[in-house]
Amino acid sequence: MNLLQQTRDLCNLYEIKPARSKGQNFLIKEEVYDEIIASADLKPDDIVLEVGPGLGFLTAKLASKVKQVIAVELDDKLAEILRIGLMSQGVKNVEVVNKNVLDFSMFNCKSGTDNLQEYNHSNLLYQGGVVQTLKYKIVANLPFNITSIFLRKFLEADVKPELMVLMLQKEVAERIIAKPPKMSLLAVSVQLYSQPEIIKIVSADNFWPKPAVDSAIIKLKVESLKLKVREEKSQKLKVESLKLKVREEKSQKLKVESLKLKVSEKDFFRLVKIGFSSKRKMLKNNLANGYKIEPNEVENKLKNIGLDVKIRAEGLSVDNWLKLFGEF
Repeated sequence: MNLLQQTRDLCNLYEIKPARSKGQNFLIKEEVYDEIIASADLKPDDIVLEVGPGLGFLTAKLASKVKQVIAVELDDKLAEILRIGLMSQGVKNVEVVNKNVLDFSMFNCKSGTDNLQEYNHSNLLYQGGVVQTLKYKIVANLPFNITSIFLRKFLEADVKPELMVLMLQKEVAERIIAKPPKMSLLAVSVQLYSQPEIIKIVSADNFWPKPAVDSAIIKLKVESLKLKVREEKSQKLKVESLKLKVREEKSQKLKVESLKLKVSEKDFFRLVKIGFSSKRKMLKNNLANGYKIEPNEVENKLKNIGLDVKIRAEGLSVDNWLKLFGEF
């Protein structure tokens, strides 16, 4: 029986009506699942967060190759079907979490239990009662309306995934891998933390129900943050005020340098957002307006890093933005 027929039969059996609002377009081609698996560079000791597992066709494949899969499914009925299906197949290394992934903390989970329990420290995984540093990968089929916030949540997390393999709308994937002069706030935000690569364009015919647009498998190799901690010239930013900018850690192990880095990230994205605030204007005018400084002062900063004073935000690479950040 092919995947299309299996998908239809399961939907009929459990009275599931795929909802567009939840991005419920089920992948029905075996070879595309295999492409996703191959792209994730899976190892036997990997922990994988799967987002949007749907009917579980990919979940079972992942589980056969890794130590543990945490499958987060928003839809109540699909989550229950997934539990039943995995149990019937004898799959024991999958935790099904019925929750919105945007409200879920992968790094706070306790494995090996029937229900994941969240803890307050963000970079620890409890296994067999032993605290271990968490390394994990993400495999996800994301609905368009949460793509940006999902990427921000996990790429800016204290403990980032090693790698992400995502099924996205083709247009969004192309925006993420863009180069100057077609950069965007989304492209800068993703490329600051990772090396994105489109693995495969997946036509709408590979899904049921058939969506209106094509999709793409994109792979993000997450890197160490390129952003360096910058010293505050005014020396007015004290440790206590820095602590107010990040959430309290019960372990009290956050160091001053990591706190400064949080502030630097915030300041960096403020610069980028101001730069992209008006696409029709040159970068110097956006920055002059946003920072309340004279345009000629911005021109000098652009010249200092070898950029044309008439350049627009779309023309800057991530490295250009990092150099420009050093001027502010």
